[in-house]
Amino acid sequence: MAAISILSWEADIEMVRGKTEMRRIENAASRQVTFSKRRNGLLKKAYELSVLCDAEVAVIVFSPRGKLYEFSSSSVERTIDRYKMHTKDANIMDKGTDSDMQQYVLTEQIAQLKDKVRVLLDENAKLHRECHIEPQLQLASTRDVGPKNHGNKEITEVETELVFPKGKTPKSYVGGNH
Repeated sequence: MAAISILSWEADIEMVRGKTEMRRIENAASRQVTFSKRRNGLLKKAYELSVLCDAEVAVIVFSPRGKLYEFSSSSVERTIDRYKMHTKDANIMDKGTDSDMQQYVLTEQIAQLKDKVRVLLDENAKLHRECHIEPQLQLASTRDVGPKNHGNKEITEVETELVFPKGKTPKSYVGGNH
């Protein structure tokens, strides 16, 4: 009986995998099989990482023939945008200049404010359509804001005014006299 257990133990030792040498696989069929298995393993690991650790994960793989394989815990585009913002923030921090940081912060705030203005204008137009009013937005003026324009980035302020049809005023709409 002792001989059988020793042979069984020796067989287990022989099945241990050796270290894979990291070099291109010359045989095309073997290379394709390895690509397929390792790609699936990579995508599975990415999925597991996202589920177990609640991490935002995106993996993009192109086969040697150019076929796209991807996995994302949310959206590949969103993750890439987040990555770009993170690297942009890191680059700004590396520069370490206060004026660059201020310009970046102000530019971001301006973009957010422009988005809010768009949303408010859309909501305003919707409310006016509901009240059977057809206001027209007109561009009143455009002017530069701030002491300097930085490079090609011009900071401008756009003012708009709401023009009501002849004989109508904002108060007549608030009071309910349509």
